[in-house]
Amino acid sequence: MTVPDVTVVTAVYNTMPYLTRCLTSVLEQTIGLDRLEVVAVDDGSTDSSGRELDRFAKAYPGTVKVVHQQNSGGPANPSNRALEIATGRYVFFIGSDDYLGPEALERLVAAADRHDADVVLGRMVGVNSRYIHQAIFESTQTDVDLFTSPLPFSLSNTKLFRRDLIERHKLRYPEDMPVGSDQPFTIEACYRARRVSVLADYDYYFAVRRFNAHNITYKSRHLERLHCAESIMNFVGGLIEAGPRRDAVLLRHFAWEVARLLENDFLGLDRPTQASVQAGVRTLAERYLTDTIRDQLGIEPRVRLALAWHGELDDLLAVIRQDADHGNPSTVVEGDRWYADYPGFRDPRLGIPDHWFEITGNAAEWIARLDTVQVAFEGSRTLLVTARSPRPDLPHLASALKIMAGEVPAETTELVPDITGTTIRARILLPALLTDLAPGGKLRLIQARIDAFGTTGTAPLRGPRRAVPQRVVVRRGARLHVLTATINHKGQLIVAVAPVTPRRVMARLRRRLPLGGK
Repeated sequence: MTVPDVTVVTAVYNTMPYLTRCLTSVLEQTIGLDRLEVVAVDDGSTDSSGRELDRFAKAYPGTVKVVHQQNSGGPANPSNRALEIATGRYVFFIGSDDYLGPEALERLVAAADRHDADVVLGRMVGVNSRYIHQAIFESTQTDVDLFTSPLPFSLSNTKLFRRDLIERHKLRYPEDMPVGSDQPFTIEACYRARRVSVLADYDYYFAVRRFNAHNITYKSRHLERLHCAESIMNFVGGLIEAGPRRDAVLLRHFAWEVARLLENDFLGLDRPTQASVQAGVRTLAERYLTDTIRDQLGIEPRVRLALAWHGELDDLLAVIRQDADHGNPSTVVEGDRWYADYPGFRDPRLGIPDHWFEITGNAAEWIARLDTVQVAFEGSRTLLVTARSPRPDLPHLASALKIMAGEVPAETTELVPDITGTTIRARILLPALLTDLAPGGKLRLIQARIDAFGTTGTAPLRGPRRAVPQRVVVRRGARLHVLTATINHKGQLIVAVAPVTPRRVMARLRRRLPLGGK
């Protein structure tokens, strides 16, 4: 019996109609059916996903293998079960609502064979404004290191793995993690791999954000995400000895998973949950937060971690409210040292060292932090963004200031100082936002880019205090696009650009109509 080159594994739970596109994209790969095996595990779906899997298995006998089981509560168990069935030289994991570029598997397998790589990443793009960290995909690289590259910020399992590596080290998903179980698997695979390669020459993987956002990652809550962070970081702590290499991996988890626990939505939790989250974050900080990691964090997560670790709950809440409700705190300047005067700074009761609040090396970034006052579409040609800085001397400090929508600069940027600060008005041309779009659209973060103190600082604009999404439809050629100015989960101003498709129109109608469509 011929061994397939690659086994594609997918854990399935209620992903229709996305599942059809996912499987079609796999089975139409240019690598060919004779080199392909598909193992799909239906984890107790209650929609038509199970029937759709059986339909594909009947249409592709010998290629598609389907397992049906009771719901296990997460993707770990079905992924492990699929690994017991897989026979390919390589294994590739795909989310059952995502899809592949037509040549993805052929290119990935060829690269793994050519470079003798145990793990290969192909460039991922987001669909329907799904965020994908792109730093690792800046260039094609034969050999990337887990500890000196952005790889720790791309730890999803959506990669090609040599199955011999998986079996030799008995790599499996921890089944006590309903969220994030792919990260320990991926971290250890990259840690054990002889070589990890990155391909940035093609759109290999399309990661879809569902319109209803009903997968477990989007639904997870603070305590579940805290458990996920604890499990991952303790796993890393047991796998990699303390020192710079462990710090390089854990930096991602403090900057991402832990920082997200302390974002502005923390204020909306009930007090017992707030206290539980703070206690968990304090434990992780005591165990793993080194000076090296701290000094690489941005000012907001760094200060919030300081108060979570060294303060009481009300101290932590005061810092978060400062950002959420009041904007930038004042700045303390002493000689050539700059400090953010957040609640808790030089509070003798807390005794937190000044370096937790220092922004000296990032002063340009600090003064780039602006508060959005108003956002308005001017017809279908221009987006007017009005922002505010608390610094009347901003025009003097900044040799240049530009408002950016992603990498698209504003057509005009005007600064108007007064005795209490500076107002910034920027007009962004909408046709420029329709360039370089992925198939499902694009999220463009609105940022201020400032040249000051011999450096360039960039910071996202905070969203308006009373955010009301603004929308406009813009035509480009024969296609219509919806542009939505809104705020993301971090309270930052963004413009979401999305093509108008029949599926999107139907999804919006379903959200607006009551059940039964009456």
